[in-house]
Amino acid sequence: MAIMEERKNLNTNSMGVIQNLILENRAKLSISGVNDVLSFDDQVVMVETELGLLTVKGQNLKINKLSLDTSEVIVEGEISYLAYSEPNQNKSSGSLLGKIFR
Repeated sequence: MAIMEERKNLNTNSMGVIQNLILENRAKLSISGVNDVLSFDDQVVMVETELGLLTVKGQNLKINKLSLDTSEVIVEGEISYLAYSEPNQNKSSGSLLGKIFR
């Protein structure tokens, strides 16, 4: 069983944020440090985390566990792509209307 684990520590945050991603056999992804699930369907899941926006792509994706109390999400399916984008510095411009009128 192949397990890949990534730990990130963002030094610019005074709280010492720790983000864990555990990918098991490209079929199960456990994510900690989750603030919100922004969107999901069977091909793309977008998650707002403490370290930025995480995009997960694949086939037959589903959210198996969602707990914002413990900041954890588990995504299952055929996972083929993971990517972070930078955290939004100005969250108000991240809304749909903010993007339209930019």
